[in-house]
Amino acid sequence: MKVLVVNSGSSSIKYQMFDMTNEEVLAKGLVERIGLDGALIAHQPAGQDKYVLETAIPNHEIGIKLVVEALLDKDHGVINGMEEINAVGHRAVHGGVIAESVLITDTIKEEFKKLFNLAPLHNPPGLMGMNACEKLMPGIPQVAVFDTAFHQTMPPSAYTYALPKELCKKHKIRRYGFHGTSHKFVAQRAAKVAGVELDNSKIITCHLGNGASITAVKDGKSVDTSMGLTPLEGLVMGTRCGIIDPAIVPFLMDMENLTTDQVSTLMNKKSGVLGISGVSSDFRDLEAASAEGNRDAQLAIDVYVHYVKKLIGSYAAVLNGVDVLVFTAGLGENSWDIREKVCENMDYLGVKIDKEANKIRGQEKVVSASDSKVKVVVIPTNEELMIARDTKEVVEAIS
Repeated sequence: MKVLVVNSGSSSIKYQMFDMTNEEVLAKGLVERIGLDGALIAHQPAGQDKYVLETAIPNHEIGIKLVVEALLDKDHGVINGMEEINAVGHRAVHGGVIAESVLITDTIKEEFKKLFNLAPLHNPPGLMGMNACEKLMPGIPQVAVFDTAFHQTMPPSAYTYALPKELCKKHKIRRYGFHGTSHKFVAQRAAKVAGVELDNSKIITCHLGNGASITAVKDGKSVDTSMGLTPLEGLVMGTRCGIIDPAIVPFLMDMENLTTDQVSTLMNKKSGVLGISGVSSDFRDLEAASAEGNRDAQLAIDVYVHYVKKLIGSYAAVLNGVDVLVFTAGLGENSWDIREKVCENMDYLGVKIDKEANKIRGQEKVVSASDSKVKVVVIPTNEELMIARDTKEVVEAIS
């Protein structure tokens, strides 16, 4: 089975084509600047040079058309005909209480649209990608893989907010969690690498990037996660504030005469380590500035690490212990320094890192010391492969 994985953003489309016989990536690419000047598609078949075409791309339908043309091209294509695409898997950010990957139908799309107000930056372009693929690839099964689905196994005590139940019911207010496709992939892979049985395990997965979240995984299922109704809750992130006293919001609105849109922009795009440091949301910039004596940059790093440590401790309490601690995503995979700082002074939990083994970037490896009670593992995430696997499973189930 060959599966095309599509991740539609507001002005971009990321894609990968998989041969699921051996889970091989046949090609991958990116459509950039949709609806803007300088639009292009960068397409790379496996083992070949990247092909770049700059052209007008006014909408997602034209973007998907270019993807299909690139996959079929006689010089840099990887399939001979549209019939070789057996299914399309779509990354869908907010699926509400939909608890599994599903075949896309009109009913599913209507449910997806109802969640636009909860994910205004992600769900509308996601739907545009779905509609474009359906139009250009009629008859080919389309599957939605939701970032929120993995977290639907959380118990009510973990997802319920202490607000009037009538309002929560009316407006669908609850903890949904995000990065679920990544947390699911790395939890499954980490169990194998660490040599533990997934169905009898306590795993804490740390997806640390510009957006960041932590999940408590019990026996392969999410039982708690740090992001909430939206991706704003939880850890301090690149530009997101994470957990703050809720009273700060009306306080700032009053004191600074801010609108709801302005305070939302403040918390989502101007806060986090960028807000603390005044330097950057990129940890490479923060580390360079800190090395030059910038105290605010160092404080931003310290605050970030503190929040990660705090949530790991709280999830160890939720799980009543931990077998495996996983680091993934841009920062988790590539910053050995951040991993080392997070794992410092965790003797109470039985975490002991091997500082030399930990000095890696982007590699799958156990980095805990031989006498560590908890296995500490670095697992490069692969959300696209997880989407392809789920898509294959859904399509085979209806065949």
